[in-house]
Amino acid sequence: MARPSPLSGFPEWLPGERIVEQHVLDTLRRVYELHGFASLETRAVEPMDQLLRKGEIDKEVYVLRRLHAEEGDAGQSPGLGLHFDLTVPFARYVLERAGHLEFPFRRYQIQKVWRGERPQDGRYREFLQADIDIVDRDALAFHHEVDLPLVVLEAFAALPLPLMTMRVNNRKLAEGFYRAVGADDPSLVLRAIDKLDKIGPVKVRPLLADAGLSAAGAQACLDLASISSPDASFADRVRALGVTDPLLDTGLEELVRVLDAAAERAPGRLVADLKIARGLDYYTGTVYETFMAGHEDLGSVCSGGRYDALASDGKASYPGVGVSIGVSRILGRLFKAGALTASRSVPTTVLVAVDDEESRGSSNAVAAALRGRGIPTEVAPSAAKFGKQIRHADRRGIPWVWFPGDSTVKDLRTGDQVAADPADWTPPEADLRPDILSPQTEETHT
Repeated sequence: MARPSPLSGFPEWLPGERIVEQHVLDTLRRVYELHGFASLETRAVEPMDQLLRKGEIDKEVYVLRRLHAEEGDAGQSPGLGLHFDLTVPFARYVLERAGHLEFPFRRYQIQKVWRGERPQDGRYREFLQADIDIVDRDALAFHHEVDLPLVVLEAFAALPLPLMTMRVNNRKLAEGFYRAVGADDPSLVLRAIDKLDKIGPVKVRPLLADAGLSAAGAQACLDLASISSPDASFADRVRALGVTDPLLDTGLEELVRVLDAAAERAPGRLVADLKIARGLDYYTGTVYETFMAGHEDLGSVCSGGRYDALASDGKASYPGVGVSIGVSRILGRLFKAGALTASRSVPTTVLVAVDDEESRGSSNAVAAALRGRGIPTEVAPSAAKFGKQIRHADRRGIPWVWFPGDSTVKDLRTGDQVAADPADWTPPEADLRPDILSPQTEETHT
């Protein structure tokens, strides 16, 4: 059989990288659950009419077809597709299960998603997302827009990642400003401003003109987009532009509240950036985009915002606020850069040596005793010379080797070997799981 070629856009991590990924996911779960968020998992497929309801991503959806279709299936339009994000299935889930949920409903969801786009650095066809949302029935209190990004920043702070900075804006602020300077359709201006980082102000200016703005109005929008501040001082700079509007005032007040809370609980980690637009129309309040220090060219690795119409059944609506972390996007870049690794490629703490195959039972008994006390242990695959068994452990980063014949255990890092009893010997706490290393920041996490 010929050696298979990897499929572009479908990442498969090495064992050590998978250990890092699991550490990231476990940390996210721990932090989210500390704040009362419940875990949720939805099916991988959704009806195509739901996936395509916005009409903007039809070329990205993977359609589900059966190899052996039933008679009469040929030529019919596809019925199911793989979900391309976790928002569409979450909206459907809330509508279906609303009678069984207690609102406001706090949920986190970590799952694979699929998009049929061209693979490139940080973009995959199959990738892992970690979403967190707070949804209520009919009305959602504003303070959730303050609290949720701080939960996400707390999770990032607990991870061995480069510094994450969350940039925030408010759609009420932006839309009120755009209307006040002459925009009939603020969504067109939002989409143009959303392209600033990619194409620059020179190319954005004609897009603003196409949106119906005068030269003065377009300049005012670019002036607004240039405002950035790690504290609430941005509000004075907005007012200095001389534009007034009730919706603008509401957005300013809300964004000041977000910045004031962040200054107290996560200083320097959250920045008001008034060019953050989030081009999707369903955002209605605070919007968030997060950038990784040293990897800003990757773009946002965590984004989201407030939405007032996640779903509606005609009788009730379900507004919410949510953020999605691109887990594969972050890890793929850091693995490629050699900026994140595990201290060993296996979870094993102890390798039990085998004197000879006739005494393998004794080695198995030692391993069972250690495992029974929560110590990850495996038995050597063969009764080779001890030097070879030790090298086998060392190559995989296993820190300890146990020799049943004389009941001793050896620390491969120091060479120290001491008598031990599997009923009560315990390695240092730090050895019970692999360390997660960040060479660039010289940090170690367990």
